[in-house]
Amino acid sequence: RTMRISSGRLARLADGCAVVSCGDTNVMVVAVHKPTPRPGYASFVPLTVDYRHKYSAGGRIPANRLRREVGAPSEREVLGARLVDRSVRPLFPRGYNHETQLVCNLLSVDGANDPDLLAINSASAALALSDIPWNGPIGAVRVALTRGDNELITCPTRKEMEAAALNVVVTCQESGHVTMLEAFANEPVLEPQLVKTLHKAVNECKLLVRQLKSLQESAGKPKREVDEWPKGVQYEWYTDELYRAVKEYVLLIETPIREVFSDYSHDKFSRDKANEVIQTTATDQLRQRFGADMEGHIADAMHTCIKRLYAEMVATGHKRCDGRLTSELRPITCDVDLYRPLHGSALFQRGLTQVLCSLTFDSLDSAWKSDPFSVLTGGLKEKNFMLHYEFPQYATNQTGASGVGRREIGHGSLAERALRSVVPVEHPFTIRLNCEVLESNGSSSMASVCAGSLALMDAGVEIAAPVAGVAMGLVKHGDDYRVLTDIMGLEDHFGEMDFKIAGTRKAFTALQLDCKLADGLPFPVLVEAIQKSSAAKHEIIKIMNATRGEPRKRTDTDNRPVNESIDIPAHRRARVFGSGGYTVRKLNEDLGVRLTVDEEDVNRYTMYAPNRQALADAKELIQSIIDEPSEPTLEFGAIYTARIVELRENGVLVQLYPTMTPTLLHVSQLDVRKVIHPSALDLHVGQEIEVKYFGRDPVSGHMRLSRKVLQTTEQYKRNLIQEKVNKD
Repeated sequence: RTMRISSGRLARLADGCAVVSCGDTNVMVVAVHKPTPRPGYASFVPLTVDYRHKYSAGGRIPANRLRREVGAPSEREVLGARLVDRSVRPLFPRGYNHETQLVCNLLSVDGANDPDLLAINSASAALALSDIPWNGPIGAVRVALTRGDNELITCPTRKEMEAAALNVVVTCQESGHVTMLEAFANEPVLEPQLVKTLHKAVNECKLLVRQLKSLQESAGKPKREVDEWPKGVQYEWYTDELYRAVKEYVLLIETPIREVFSDYSHDKFSRDKANEVIQTTATDQLRQRFGADMEGHIADAMHTCIKRLYAEMVATGHKRCDGRLTSELRPITCDVDLYRPLHGSALFQRGLTQVLCSLTFDSLDSAWKSDPFSVLTGGLKEKNFMLHYEFPQYATNQTGASGVGRREIGHGSLAERALRSVVPVEHPFTIRLNCEVLESNGSSSMASVCAGSLALMDAGVEIAAPVAGVAMGLVKHGDDYRVLTDIMGLEDHFGEMDFKIAGTRKAFTALQLDCKLADGLPFPVLVEAIQKSSAAKHEIIKIMNATRGEPRKRTDTDNRPVNESIDIPAHRRARVFGSGGYTVRKLNEDLGVRLTVDEEDVNRYTMYAPNRQALADAKELIQSIIDEPSEPTLEFGAIYTARIVELRENGVLVQLYPTMTPTLLHVSQLDVRKVIHPSALDLHVGQEIEVKYFGRDPVSGHMRLSRKVLQTTEQYKRNLIQEKVNKD
């Protein structure tokens, strides 16, 4: 497929702008930044990525009241913005403190080509062509691995992605070093196929970066100068007066920090407290000598020094600050069936990271349904399996309001995709996993995968295989890369990557890489991390199987929802559903029972109930309405006496029997003459008229009556109302 990159025609007043096209999908990204830096020193890049879907790009009008794009970003928009942000953020120079914004604008969407991938490449081109300091360009490629024949498709269409076994998005530099990686499987994929797909994606990325670099050389603006902070703490670098404070600070904290990291008796809180005391004491001393203006630089030097010290200790001593080897897991405990009213529950503890997962079944009507535009851009139309991730403030012993932000959406999507490939597609219920992080010391999203897998088995869901997740980290000492298994919060903070990997014992279901290295992650190191994660997954699943090795066999006495089909004749539907659906609503409110019409047979309904007792009660009520013997059987072509119960503009409502539902006798069937309103015939409520019965409508079940045909012929007549009076 051809990917076109253009610039210089649109948004020319911005610092940089590029439009990337594939097929009829066009994405424009505009890069702007403030020329003056923010006051003080920033420990992070003040970058904002605004990624919004424009309904006009797909030929649609928003369905909300204002008919425009308003409100919070959708899940698809948040995930798209995160892809762009994670791809470009590591390449900003250290010390860059200018507010920068990337605005992703979907110009057109054809429904076949992925706009998220084009947004990454368009952002790379916009930054490369601008005068914003940025060490790009980078290239992003999606590669799909087909099922069965294991063929590789570069830049697959939406249908090809849905049919593929694996979809991989890779962002890398011209050297082939990976900056960002995201991979999700529709079915578990073995390691050789995964590495083969990644290798193909990296090679395609390098070709794309060369083209972007050529565009930058021919049309790019000169980059602005920025005071880049040194990438490492080396004493000889601090020679001028500005860095004397930093040099002295490093000398003050190096020895005591090394002692804290060498003391394996520390836990998270005591280690953090000891480090805080050391840093606070040194900062207070230097603030008095050099002034508060140096505080930001001192804090950055502290971070760099600790990172260097920790990497040196791990590389030379092969042990981490908690005494583990580089490939060793933290202690793991699992528990299931915690609260009996729940359909399924599990508690997963790994070190000081604890996740409680509860599973809920509901009817298929509760399936999550996407907005039409998200479907057009490659999202799911609906899903009956969902995972929600919650991270309250108390998980890290902090206060504050808890909510659903970009981090929660991203982590929840990763955990959901890690489990989706092993959940049965044709499951009779909608499944919701709610993963709440109760304690956090790193790798909470992968702990959610483990807890979710246990909760699924505890609920009796026949998953293809247990799934476990582990976060792999990295420290770099000189040219020595050391991959860390099961990183904790400190190693995530001071490490060079966060590589989340999930899968079954032998295969992979989801991967997500965030790299902090400005030069990217070498491909051999990436493969090494994948290989080491396999051993970690195997060990974790072994521990999980000791708690719950297979799906639970549920009994009829369990508090478990049930589905059952019931036939409701067309002419009895109105009585079963009640006026305005009153009976059905009452069933849902009182018993939790829902009725869903069968797509193939309009007379068959699927009845969902939260338990068997509720199902039995609902069936008894519905069957009693269906079997109600109070109404006589009507004969086709017979003439009956009907009582008028209501006059309407389009006819009259008549009742043939006291317990029958009133039926509309249309104004066109009242008289052989044309009648505009029933009052023209001097009809009134309570009056009895004769009508002829022509059966029921096969779809609605309504009776078909006529008074007009009786004005020309004599027929056999019956007065059911009088017969009822005489009988009584």
